[in-house]
Amino acid sequence: MTETEKIIVKFLNQEANHSELEKLEDFLKNERGIQVFNSFVKTQYLSTLSMTEYDVNKAKENIKTRLKKGKQTRRVSLYKKMAVAASIMLMFGMAYYMLYNSSQVNTPETDKQPHLIIAGTDKAILTLENGDEVALEKGKKFQTGKASSNGEELVYEDNGQSKSEEKEQLYNYLTIPRGGQFFVKLSDGTEVWLNSETKLKYPVEFKEGTSRKVELVYGEAYFKVSPSTEHKGAAFHVLTKSQEIEVMGTEFNIKAYINDQLMATTLVEGKIRIKKGEVSETLTPNQQAKIGPESNNIKIQVIDVSQEISWVKGLFSFNEKPLEEILTVLSRWYDTEVVFANAKHKKFVFTGILERTEAVEDILKLIEATSEGQIQFEIDDKTIIIK
Repeated sequence: MTETEKIIVKFLNQEANHSELEKLEDFLKNERGIQVFNSFVKTQYLSTLSMTEYDVNKAKENIKTRLKKGKQTRRVSLYKKMAVAASIMLMFGMAYYMLYNSSQVNTPETDKQPHLIIAGTDKAILTLENGDEVALEKGKKFQTGKASSNGEELVYEDNGQSKSEEKEQLYNYLTIPRGGQFFVKLSDGTEVWLNSETKLKYPVEFKEGTSRKVELVYGEAYFKVSPSTEHKGAAFHVLTKSQEIEVMGTEFNIKAYINDQLMATTLVEGKIRIKKGEVSETLTPNQQAKIGPESNNIKIQVIDVSQEISWVKGLFSFNEKPLEEILTVLSRWYDTEVVFANAKHKKFVFTGILERTEAVEDILKLIEATSEGQIQFEIDDKTIIIK
């Protein structure tokens, strides 16, 4: 990590002194400096605002407050104060510009090389009731008897529930590959966001007079369930490999990847009941239940739900997460492999909120910078190597 990058990190951690702020001011006078600083500022404003809507004034005030705090806690000459004031205005204007116009900054020709590793996008494989498979992706429309897709979402006709005398209930599957995500609206109006490497099984239509049931075969999904009051009291159930969730009109997230040691269910709104074997527990908002594959014990804890559902809002949110877990998340979204050349780096802890649209190189560079030389990344083809 360069000296300037260390200063940027210190600035964001409220540790930069006046001399370092002046060096940062000089650094921001050239285009490359602006590009480097951009990544750090964007991360900082995302961390500050978390899951709330973007607020221009709040973002600007945050930057000014940090620099003012440094000025007030140190005795400096009048010249130094004026220099810092100039730094404040420069940082203020530059951050404001970059937050809104980062896409307009010209990139040097040397940086315009094609990336082998690209961010995920909307894509899925729809398996119809007759076994046919349809690729859904941006720019590609699809229409069948009960559903339609514009390439970014799949919507089933809301015809209410079919009559119970119909003998056979037909099912579709929606499979999200690595490097993908997708949204589906089921026939009862329930909305489901599916993360990378996820598979969902659900009825084409729900039968009247019976519980509405879907199955999260594996992966991660966020549910916004149509309440039972709109479906003649029919409850909504989500089945997974080791638990059943009964829903009473609510929003919640389930993470149940194949290789995960624990399955996590997080409640955002409403109420759900989790059952495994003979054990059942009821969750209230801001609670998370974790279940292991070999035990019927359900562990419940209060958490910050925004950390768990950040992916739905287009963000990565890591709060003191080990690097091994972070790279697992990144590898799914960017469809890449990960190799730890040094196993001890798996436990390195990082905190940050990052946009899922960012290039993986920029995210890795930020993690590398905050490690103060402990971590180094190398990309070989589509493999991330941690040295």
